[in-house]
Amino acid sequence: MPRIPGARRRLQDNPVVGHKRVLLAAPRGYCAGVDRAVVAVEKALDLYGAPVYVRKQIVHNVHVVSELEQQGAIFVDEVDEVPTGSHVVFSAHGVSPAVVNAAADRGLRAIDATCPLVTKVHREAVRFARDDFQILLIGHEGHEEVEGTAGEAPDHVTLVNGPDDVDSLVVADPDKVVWLSQTTLSVDETMETVRRLRERFPNLQDPPSDDICYATQNRQVAIKKVAEQAELVIVVGSANSSNSVRLVEVALEYGAKAAYRVDYASEIKQEWLDGVASVGVTSGASVPEVLVQEVLDDLSGAGYRDVQEVKTAEEDLMFSLPKELRKDISGKQDARALGGRGR
Repeated sequence: MPRIPGARRRLQDNPVVGHKRVLLAAPRGYCAGVDRAVVAVEKALDLYGAPVYVRKQIVHNVHVVSELEQQGAIFVDEVDEVPTGSHVVFSAHGVSPAVVNAAADRGLRAIDATCPLVTKVHREAVRFARDDFQILLIGHEGHEEVEGTAGEAPDHVTLVNGPDDVDSLVVADPDKVVWLSQTTLSVDETMETVRRLRERFPNLQDPPSDDICYATQNRQVAIKKVAEQAELVIVVGSANSSNSVRLVEVALEYGAKAAYRVDYASEIKQEWLDGVASVGVTSGASVPEVLVQEVLDDLSGAGYRDVQEVKTAEEDLMFSLPKELRKDISGKQDARALGGRGR
């Protein structure tokens, strides 16, 4: 069950050496794929009424899941928990063909909210498997996205958790190997894994385009810039959000003296701020901006009122909603057909 935010404790405005400021990373927060997936659940509830079932968390954020549950969404681990004939939404992380088939066998009305960038990786896996390549899938074992991608070509996929896995890999034909990756990984670690793979397999083939999603890359680039100037970095995001966890790691690698992940502002500890003049703030790609604003509000109460945005990219990408959801209840084209919220 999603955690409920703790009581908001007032942070103290203690003196520090230097000028107190917040370095606010941009881009941060919701990406196009997350926005599309969350709107898809909301729209399904509008069109079909509660309950609407969702396989796994629609996105990896406890606040978003809790909000959708209050609106009538029911989250399940597998489709066999969904009553026959019900509507079920597949999460942004994607599912394997086996899950799609299981839903069809139960007569479920499936709505696929898989991020289009994840779908791209699925299609790459199918194509390379058809050409009899061994696919070295860089990703974290057990992550839903990895399970979905591997399920597209289970006989051709070998999971590579990171650089340390490379030396023990066994491939059938070193001249017919290709790498793909989970979209939410650390860019730096992924490229190091690819470098190690290429040392072992010089004829390793690259995917047609980089699998790491634009939002993951942009948020990591922004936090690198922030970390150069921040003594403390606070990342808003959930523990099961791969890209949020990576942001903490990247901040530490690029100069922050300390970095912490929080789901809610109430989790910020007073001792984190002791002696700290500059605080960096960012959020993972599945985090609504309201949670960042709560962090800024609490920091403002502690004297960090000077907020300086550190912008490294502009984002204006939007994805169409799943086809089942592009019309309103009267059958007219829905104003939110592109998935956006006018943010």
